[in-house]
Amino acid sequence: MDIATLIGIVVAFGLVVSAIGGGISSFIDPPSMLIVIGGTVGVLLVGYPLKNCIGVIGVVMKTFMYKVDTGSEVITKLVELAQIVRKDGILALESEVKTIDNAFMAKGLQMAIDGQEPSAIEDILYMEMDKVSERHSRGADMFTSLGTYAPSMGMIGTLVGLVLMLQNMSDPSSIGPSMSIALLTTFYGALMANILFLPMAGKLKTRSKEELLIHEIVLVGIQSLVIGENPRIMESKLLGYLPPKERISSFD
Repeated sequence: MDIATLIGIVVAFGLVVSAIGGGISSFIDPPSMLIVIGGTVGVLLVGYPLKNCIGVIGVVMKTFMYKVDTGSEVITKLVELAQIVRKDGILALESEVKTIDNAFMAKGLQMAIDGQEPSAIEDILYMEMDKVSERHSRGADMFTSLGTYAPSMGMIGTLVGLVLMLQNMSDPSSIGPSMSIALLTTFYGALMANILFLPMAGKLKTRSKEELLIHEIVLVGIQSLVIGENPRIMESKLLGYLPPKERISSFD
């Protein structure tokens, strides 16, 4: 679980609530919530297919529950496999594939074991990387859109509240509720966009880059395995993908 996402949301909302203090009840207005939340969901349905909108729930979970192998772990595993290949040949990896949790690595290794040409392996894995990038971009784009829709619906709610207020200027008792709608819808829209939707979109983009980097390390490693490259040379090549402080050699 990514505790940073949870901590960030709790801290951000906590600071807002603490700034409001004891007047929290004044910031709870069901009509304003309906305009912003309901309107945002409705606009999302207009902008994206139903299947993608339903999938937003799964995308949200990825900002909380997410696990990807680190570059160091992947390189260490690839070096181990390279040593096996150097000693017993590529077919010796048949038993190793079943123990690998990384589906992308397992797929590439299986193609190598089956005797696929390096160029064919590269084409297939790059195609899969493109599809992964496309899926990730779609999820991040949806949250970016939500971050745009929410303030816009808040502005619409503000206009509704102002119109209601101007229509009933002769009744002082109606000015307060109408003004409340006008201000709170903007507040809700800004809150949702800047604490939830836009930060989540940013995190999804970052994680997409991290996962694609791991995939690229795996791809280069499998190419080295297929040509029987020396494990030390392969490791030196793969460590170049990592920041200097994370470059720890298995041969030191």
